[in-house]
Amino acid sequence: MKLHTIQVANFEIANDKPFVLFAGPCVIEGEDFTLQVAAEIQAIAARCDVSVVFKSSFDKANRSSNDGFRGPGLQKGLKILQRVKDELGLPIITDVHEVDQVAMVAEVADILQTPAFLCRQTDFIRSVAAAGKPVNLKKGQFLAPWEMKHVLAKAKATGNHDVMLCDRGTSFGYNNLVSDMRALMVMAETGAPVVFDATHSVQQPGGLDGATGGNREFVPGLAKAAVAIGVAALFMEVHPDPDHAKSDGPNSLPLDGLEKLLQQLKQFDSISKQF
Repeated sequence: MKLHTIQVANFEIANDKPFVLFAGPCVIEGEDFTLQVAAEIQAIAARCDVSVVFKSSFDKANRSSNDGFRGPGLQKGLKILQRVKDELGLPIITDVHEVDQVAMVAEVADILQTPAFLCRQTDFIRSVAAAGKPVNLKKGQFLAPWEMKHVLAKAKATGNHDVMLCDRGTSFGYNNLVSDMRALMVMAETGAPVVFDATHSVQQPGGLDGATGGNREFVPGLAKAAVAIGVAALFMEVHPDPDHAKSDGPNSLPLDGLEKLLQQLKQFDSISKQF
């Protein structure tokens, strides 16, 4: 099996390379807030010698209720992400929700991400991949890991081979997800870089009667388990005050816990990949 390597900015993403961090607040909560958090994540990652891609969403199109905060929208959100990119030099990953958004998002984002709920939408997956940017395909909570090879094939059929596969937990009854670490190994058999989403994996979807709950205390343990197995990248939503975050607060990692966790993860990564 040949492992595929993706070049982003000045680093590589592959299952046999040091893990890369995709991190940021779930949703863009404001321009100054986003720039400040991005700068803090960048500084922490630099101290830990971890390559980082900044993540935040311009629109959360899959809110549990009609009243959920969605973000600033496409145009304003992309301008804020462009500022992060220009002023801090950070590469960007963000979600695309509709085919019509792909071209505009691809002008700003270094990596396009597809929401888990849309992994079976063939035209959508092909449109995102056809933009020619690296793509992070999230596995649906309802999908077996071995089914993701077909989603991967749809994306690669466009000629774009810079495609990652991301696990974010699997539905286990109502309002609950579990992380089957075998999924990471199964998806790695494709040769595509594998990403583990440590924060969405502890969600309790719709568990707060119109909002999503979560158990953020499990994020460090799951992240360590995934890195010990060996992944190309780790996805974590990080917030300076998760209890007051406008989206996904219950499953977001507190920003003040990021540095200690990254230091530990570096050790797990070096052991699993024998650096």
